[in-house]
Amino acid sequence: MNRPMDADGHSTPMASEPRHFADILALNAASVHFLSPLTPERLAHLHAHAAYHKVAQHDGRVLAFLLAFAPGAPYDSVNYRWFDVRYRDFLYVDRIVVAEAARGLGLASRLYRDLFDFARAHGYGRVVCEFDVDPPNPASERFHRDFGFTEVGSQRLSGGKTVSLQSAPVTPACLPPGDARR
Repeated sequence: MNRPMDADGHSTPMASEPRHFADILALNAASVHFLSPLTPERLAHLHAHAAYHKVAQHDGRVLAFLLAFAPGAPYDSVNYRWFDVRYRDFLYVDRIVVAEAARGLGLASRLYRDLFDFARAHGYGRVVCEFDVDPPNPASERFHRDFGFTEVGSQRLSGGKTVSLQSAPVTPACLPPGDARR
């Protein structure tokens, strides 16, 4: 199937399908130090309950994916639950992963812009997420700051790491600097 391509030959974000799962599992495994592990069964469950699950491809290979949930999803993540008990109107970014070889190509920004467009079109007032602060993940912190995220809480997880819980309003102002749609 031909997908619309940008000038760099990357597809626009497209809905994830079971045929993408092998690539998604491999990407997740390569970044598991920042994420929870995924089994094929767990991925199928998350996919079935996600409000948003899209991939970015090049030459038929998934190079990035983003998985997000709306309020009330049957999801047991302690970070998701933190938001679910405090907010009624949100999309929770469970994970975004970009292949190491594709980092710096703008795929994460492309997926986030698409997520914010989805949130706006479906009436969500905010996008929420978390990133590690102990151990630190400065690249994720910079990326999210550029999209207008601010800290709304933090929590120490059972494995010993601490996360910053973040929220960004769904407005045109949450686009990164230099975005033509600002």
